[in-house]
Amino acid sequence: MTEATSPDATSAAAVSPRDIPVVILCGGMGTRLREASEKLPKPLVDIGGRPILWHIMKLYSQHGFRKFVLCLGYKSEMIKRYFLDYRLNAGDFTINLSTQDEPEFHSLGVQEDWEITFVETGLTTATAARIFRVAQHLDAPRFCLTYGDGIGDVDITKTLKDHEAGGRVATVTAVHPSSRYGEMHVEDGAVVEFNEKPTLADGWVNGGFFVFEREFVDRYLEDDPEVMLESKPLQRVARDGQLTLSAHEGYWLGMDTFRDWTELNKLWDAGQAPWKTWED
Repeated sequence: MTEATSPDATSAAAVSPRDIPVVILCGGMGTRLREASEKLPKPLVDIGGRPILWHIMKLYSQHGFRKFVLCLGYKSEMIKRYFLDYRLNAGDFTINLSTQDEPEFHSLGVQEDWEITFVETGLTTATAARIFRVAQHLDAPRFCLTYGDGIGDVDITKTLKDHEAGGRVATVTAVHPSSRYGEMHVEDGAVVEFNEKPTLADGWVNGGFFVFEREFVDRYLEDDPEVMLESKPLQRVARDGQLTLSAHEGYWLGMDTFRDWTELNKLWDAGQAPWKTWED
């Protein structure tokens, strides 16, 4: 793989995760998850009583990230309201209905050191333009990016280190896909092993956890609402030899279907969620 020639990659190497924006694509409609998301935007579909978006943000915060930029679209007002009401729902307070005074909080509940920017990026805008439309909020030499519907025990610190070591414009976390079909091992006409949903050891797919140098926006993106990040921009950056692979061998699942949602909730309810690396 060709080494990068980006002058910004070296100068940005020492940037703390606290100062690196994390862009989360939250605008999709989640049509394949209709049983769970018919009345909700997909990022608010819950796992164990908390939106998957919250789980994703907790994962990043465990690795030192605190600045989030949410690319909003479908039912954006519900995502805004969730965070506007976050303190009210988590803490104890007294309110005097006869005055205009703000609530008096007695406890704040779980406190998150998060700075969240909410950006309306269009109802049907494709992913590349959503990123382009939050460019003014990407105020560091690099930024992270992920989707609002994928979760796993991804070591984002490792992903960032792989990006720095690669010295390229972009880095993608790659995962092994899981088969949707049962796998059977057969010997002499007899099934000797049956796996319901095995992980395929050969090949990699996009795991959805990216790191980009800030220049990626100017060099590879445009405000075209029809262009997906996964098509022209990532294809171009790969052809230019500017895309590093960060391998993830652990758990990962994109919450695309009702079956996926059920699996994630079963793991959480059983206390076996691999992505939960934080303390309650």
